[in-house]
Amino acid sequence: MGQEFRFILPTPPQTERFATHQLAYEFRREREQREDWRDYCAWYAETAQKHQTELKKMRRDINLFGWFVRGH
Repeated sequence: MGQEFRFILPTPPQTERFATHQLAYEFRREREQREDWRDYCAWYAETAQKHQTELKKMRRDINLFGWFVRGH
């Protein structure tokens, strides 16, 4: 009996299946890209803060190079 109704009920077109798969793939890819971007922004902000701290410390140090250059 299953074979008789096979021709009455059409199977869904393959394009709909592929469209659903493609949409799911693009969604996962977009999510991964956003997570990567968020991680990069966090790393960049942390690195920039470290560099600012190092720069402040360097500005308080004695400028030995300046002494040698002025000595000429």
